[in-house]
Amino acid sequence: MTSPRETRGLLTVITEAALEDTLLRDFARLGAPGCTVSDARGRGQRGVRDAAWGEAANVRIEVICRRERAEALLEHLQQHYFADYAMVAFVQDVVVLRPEKF
Repeated sequence: MTSPRETRGLLTVITEAALEDTLLRDFARLGAPGCTVSDARGRGQRGVRDAAWGEAANVRIEVICRRERAEALLEHLQQHYFADYAMVAFVQDVVVLRPEKF
């Protein structure tokens, strides 16, 4: 038996680890069904960021939800965080199994 497949939005946020708890609360309040958080490292305009917990740490937060919700979360990030924090965020379409979970 084949599981149903549907398209959802994947919001990916890469930002300062200090924002993790705040963003998770924001996303829950704004209707995100759940998320995955992982340590992240890389290099960009603001220099090299490693995954060590401390002032140089980054996290990657991923939320799969309906595209409209992902766009609303992205707009919230732009309005409240982009100006003051190192943050990259983007939305892309993904095909998921068990779409009722998202």
